[in-house]
Amino acid sequence: MYRILISDPIQDIGLDLLRDSGAEVRFVEPEEKERLAELLPGYDALVVRSGTQVTAELLDAGTDLKVVGRAGIGVDNVDVAAATERGILVVNAPTANVVSATEHTFALLLSLARKVPFADASMRQEKWQRKKFVGMELQGKTLGVVGFGRIGQRVAARAQAFEMKVVAFDPFLDPSVARRLDVDLLPLDDVLSRADVVTLHTPLTDSTRNLIDAEKLALMKDGALFINCGRGGTVDEAALLEALGGVDGEGGKLAGAALDVFSQEPPTDYALSHHPKAVTTPHIGAQTREAQERIATETAKMVLAALEGSLAVTAVNLPFASTGTRGEPYLALAEQIGCLAGELAEGALSRIQVDLWGIDEGLRRPLTVAVVKGVLAPVVGDGINYVNAERVAEARGVELVTAAHSRASDYPHLVSVTLETEGGPVELAGTLIGERDPRVVRFAGFRLEFRPEGVLLVLRNADVPGVVGKLGSLLGEAGVNIADIHLARRDGEESALAVLRLDTVPAPEVLEGLRALDEVNEARVVDLTS
Repeated sequence: MYRILISDPIQDIGLDLLRDSGAEVRFVEPEEKERLAELLPGYDALVVRSGTQVTAELLDAGTDLKVVGRAGIGVDNVDVAAATERGILVVNAPTANVVSATEHTFALLLSLARKVPFADASMRQEKWQRKKFVGMELQGKTLGVVGFGRIGQRVAARAQAFEMKVVAFDPFLDPSVARRLDVDLLPLDDVLSRADVVTLHTPLTDSTRNLIDAEKLALMKDGALFINCGRGGTVDEAALLEALGGVDGEGGKLAGAALDVFSQEPPTDYALSHHPKAVTTPHIGAQTREAQERIATETAKMVLAALEGSLAVTAVNLPFASTGTRGEPYLALAEQIGCLAGELAEGALSRIQVDLWGIDEGLRRPLTVAVVKGVLAPVVGDGINYVNAERVAEARGVELVTAAHSRASDYPHLVSVTLETEGGPVELAGTLIGERDPRVVRFAGFRLEFRPEGVLLVLRNADVPGVVGKLGSLLGEAGVNIADIHLARRDGEESALAVLRLDTVPAPEVLEGLRALDEVNEARVVDLTS
């Protein structure tokens, strides 16, 4: 049973999902927050919102911590690098507030274009000032979207419904995506200079901090509108205030700005909120009933899936993109092949080579990491996972080599693992039968087929009659049942290979009895049941 600590409030629907899974769930009361480090040991997962700072020191206190779940899209309050170093998976809910953030962006855009908040404030003062609030139509105008991800694309679609032309800047986007959406993908300076309205939807990184500064604002059209409903810190707020003109609303390059996010939250300086050409809201882009329920639900599902070892999760510190459920059978195959190879290795490991045939490009890195995790698991145990597998290998001085082959193999998909160890090489290859059922199909140069699971007895024996009978008799006398047996030999050789799946692990004296048989050259048991 998993133990999950909740340090910030989430919707009941998320808590119910966690409890219904059978997990032990504890909510940290406000008066206990300062003791969070004391409470964390013994818990498998920590769920937070923005109210908890997940520092390296806090992660150190979580001696049993496997997952940090951030209920929301941003992970600014989580030391992701420290979590990665400790092999802790960080998951979030990046799609839960897509619709709400998109709609709030448009709410700010329409409010700014038609001066709704200012007209409303005037009416509350019982003033009828129709001529004062002359707005701007969106039809025929150009919207510049900076950051054309999930939210940016949805904002563009809504703008097109208003008969706006859309241009976008995103250095990481496949141009074909923009073409399909009838959007011109342009350099940032061109987007800023062409747009009547600029909306920002980029994450906050070292490269995007103050992305829109005084120089970039100067490129915008006179009388343009600026909106930031993405992340605080991506615009130089002092420069933006300057671009809006004086405190009386006169002058300035821009006709208005609308902000839902700020470089410091809550702000210590409310100058932008007081400006007569600005519309500001207190980071409420995700504050809808629907979004909050989706955030709680999605985070709970991600945490549970991560604890179960699934990689169909939205993790921010995996060394590869989530493979989704499509990739899970391949990951299981790679890890099982790696684990079997690791169990068979003798002495210090110096090199792991992974060869792939017929594997999609998007799965190559994940499968390599899965192999490494499997190989090192017999030595490192629970301390190895997809987050830190490559780091652990590097720390142990293990060379990692991956090769993707274009020529066809005997199977549509093949994962091959070769280990170099003090005791000699270990060679295995496996495939999927029916896209779901893992099989070893090559072992130490022999061709044979068996499932890499359960208790396996691996034998090298003389290729002479009667060996199988002797094995069966010895194991039967010891009360060890054989579930299945797989034999392989090569023409012209005197030795053969046998892999037997057993219902139980044979006692040491049974194994010694097998080794004492004249026909048996080597006998090893590999337990893959855990």
